Amino acid sequence: MKKIAVLTSGGDAPGMNAAIRAAVRYGISMDMEVYGIERGYAGLIENIFLPMNMRSVSDIIQRGGTILRTARSPEFMTKEGQELAVKFLNKRGIEGLIVIGGDGSFRGAEALSKLGVPTIGIPGTIDNDLAYTQYTLGFDTACNTVLDAINKLRDTMSSHDRICIIEVMGRNCGDIALNAGIGGGAEIVLVPEVPMTYLEILDRLKADRSKGKYSSIIVIAEGAGKAEELREKIKDSLGASVRATVLGHLQRGGSPSCRDRYLGTCWGVNAVKLLKEGIGNRVVGIRDEKFIDMDIAKAVAMKKDFDYDLYDMANIVSNSVIKS
Repeated sequence: MKKIAVLTSGGDAPGMNAAIRAAVRYGISMDMEVYGIERGYAGLIENIFLPMNMRSVSDIIQRGGTILRTARSPEFMTKEGQELAVKFLNKRGIEGLIVIGGDGSFRGAEALSKLGVPTIGIPGTIDNDLAYTQYTLGFDTACNTVLDAINKLRDTMSSHDRICIIEVMGRNCGDIALNAGIGGGAEIVLVPEVPMTYLEILDRLKADRSKGKYSSIIVIAEGAGKAEELREKIKDSLGASVRATVLGHLQRGGSPSCRDRYLGTCWGVNAVKLLKEGIGNRVVGIRDEKFIDMDIAKAVAMKKDFDYDLYDMANIVSNSVIKS
């Protein structure tokens, strides 16, 4: 291949710029022309292509978000939209496409591959909800952002003997809540994969209070409930001082961690290598600290497994008597 393009799609994730930088610079080193497509699939069907050079990606590895920007595109999900995308790619002589994004972005890449466009997917989503890879781009940074919030909130909550409920992202996947909750020593972690009744939560808080512990941190994934609703219930039942904090999009931003810069760089290079060898319709990832690639259709069809052993361990070290 002599001409390739790269786009970012779906929610932004720290480390996307590292992947863009690596793909552009490694592609150029392989005597390839590299184009950036602005605003994801929306920009693709609007024919927004930018020629990229070494300077185009200078001073971006430390920046959060994505310099190519991102957007949702309902039009691209139609057959007509996908055919229009292929038309613009072919018109420019682009032979391969790198897509950085999550599950929905990969499904778009799979659709293009079926229409004859070789695609390589890089897993860019803070939720860590792609089953084929152990980690996704942005997950580590998001966990560290949540951890920083837990540390700060614990300081003020313990000063006032308050309970704090911290709502984090994770509609269908509780990995951020679980990993950041363990790192922050949360007393209770609530995830969508393990339903917990309000009475169970109340029993755990009562047990803590019976031991003289009046300050607790509860981390709740958004798919497991709403922090404010839980705050009202606990306040009324315990008569305790309870605060709720919703971190929201704060988790998406910020300078990427060393881990996410490393993954983004390696995946950007690996994606270009595959295209240079004429290999498409794959996604890159990591398993047991080894970089992998696999068929894109198989990857998006895989179901995410939740680590119940890790969840049980979190319960034990938080001094809870309740297991999943």
